[in-house]
Amino acid sequence: MNIPGFAGMESYFNSLGTAGLALNSFVESFFLVPPPDFMLIAMDLAKPERALFYATICTFASALGGLVGWLIGRFGGRPAFNWCVGMFSKNKEKVHAQFDKIEHLYNENGIMALFLGSFTPVPYKLFTIGSGVLNMNPLHFFVISIFGRGARFFLVSVVLMFFGEQIKEHLTVVILAATAVIILFFIVLYKKRHSFTKSRK
Repeated sequence: MNIPGFAGMESYFNSLGTAGLALNSFVESFFLVPPPDFMLIAMDLAKPERALFYATICTFASALGGLVGWLIGRFGGRPAFNWCVGMFSKNKEKVHAQFDKIEHLYNENGIMALFLGSFTPVPYKLFTIGSGVLNMNPLHFFVISIFGRGARFFLVSVVLMFFGEQIKEHLTVVILAATAVIILFFIVLYKKRHSFTKSRK
């Protein structure tokens, strides 16, 4: 996404080093700034021995920023969500469709929806603000965010630790493949639980 001002923001975060990585991860959870992945990848490649430390920084900063997004959604309601999605699209119908989609996912399985939103390349802020609008339990929200964001950032850092520069261009494929495996796992788990519940009746 080529957005005016992104280059300047990236330069600013980079100039702060590890603190910039934390700040980038925190703010990206509720506002339109460059994803922390770019900075994480660069820092992992520069110092692979500190890759797990960088992933930890990203995880907790992002989850804490997610709580800010939750508060924005909780007290700002649908207008806050519409404003957030409006940063990506000026199409009002698409904005409403995005919220309806997230609401449907939460109604079906809130935990899986948030986990996948935390893990996949879909903008995490849509789920943080959407969780607040839908009044998801904030403690559950924070714990799931830790696991979802942690899974994403640690996957990136571990892969780069082992494969370095040669895997850099294929990280999106790795994340999408991992997402597919996780979705499959949840589907199997849901079906087993559903069949077990039916057998108990």
